[in-house]
Amino acid sequence: MSNEMQKPVIGFSCGDLNGIGLELILKTLADHRLLDFCTPVVFANNKALNFYRKGLADINFNYSSSKDLSRLNPKQVNIYNSWEEEVAITPGQLNETGGKYALLSLQDAANALKAGQIHGLVTAPIHKKNIQSEAFRHSGHTPYLKELFGVNDVVMFMLADNIRVGLVTEHVTLSDVASHITKENILSKLRIMHSSLQKDFGIDKPKIAVLALNPHAGDEGLIGKEEETIIKPAVKEARHHMLAFGPYSADAFFARGQHEKFDAVLAMYHDQGLIPFKSLAIGEGVNYTAGLGANAVRTSPDHGTAFDIAGKGKADHSSFLAATFACIDILAKRNGYAEMRQNPMRKMSARLLANAVDERLAEETEK
Repeated sequence: MSNEMQKPVIGFSCGDLNGIGLELILKTLADHRLLDFCTPVVFANNKALNFYRKGLADINFNYSSSKDLSRLNPKQVNIYNSWEEEVAITPGQLNETGGKYALLSLQDAANALKAGQIHGLVTAPIHKKNIQSEAFRHSGHTPYLKELFGVNDVVMFMLADNIRVGLVTEHVTLSDVASHITKENILSKLRIMHSSLQKDFGIDKPKIAVLALNPHAGDEGLIGKEEETIIKPAVKEARHHMLAFGPYSADAFFARGQHEKFDAVLAMYHDQGLIPFKSLAIGEGVNYTAGLGANAVRTSPDHGTAFDIAGKGKADHSSFLAATFACIDILAKRNGYAEMRQNPMRKMSARLLANAVDERLAEETEK
């Protein structure tokens, strides 16, 4: 099989049109070396891309109005026009337009992933409120994709070179978290994480740490009983099938660097896992939706729309670049493309690569 045939097709949804999504995509694809490792398809609109491309990136696009994903050019950045009409783009503004076209892009990209027309999907940030509509009644990408793919459960799995964190609950109000902490939910998340660590990361016998819900792991029932009645029994049952440990008190666990002894950590709720993750990932964090199925890989950066800097060319694309790398790497691991995993770009950190692109773009702008 030729190298061109082996390259995965990676789709990019544009996110909120008024956020930093298209800038992140353009900066990421400005490094033409990526074309050696994937065939990119941007689900947006050529006019929207040109709006953000001015003074930012010189990219040779392959544009087709036919919406035919079977005729992609593997040596160019391909544009899939998710809409044809002229759209008023207002960087930094939260409005209906940003959400409407973010959804059109996401729908096309996600359906292409489900149909096997693309191999992986990297999603740019959406604004969770202004994307709400009859067609999108979800708290984010993860539950939307779970419903679209018709799977029983997925895991919001945060990835970085030095830490991996999965969540039992995602975008749930703190007052409702405890009601979602059940033995069944914990076991489901552990099974998905265990399978992902084996198939997507090549770890034969992964070790997973499970965090407690309450301070000091409940102090043997003094500060909450969930650890004794739910979490410990779940971990005990999981140990029949995998190396699961805990529950650990969340504060001491990260403060003492215990995460370094495990291949992944299962946190009970969003901030319990995301605060230490974002502190330790240092700008290169990736959100991976584990559990969508054997033929679907979706990643995204670990940040939001950043309206305050949208349209100013200031967005740091290192997390988006890391998400693109992660998507390619997971596909390569699943499909056994050993030669593709020897990616010389991957040996550098996403931040260093992103800085190099920023410097080149700045030099080109000054000319």
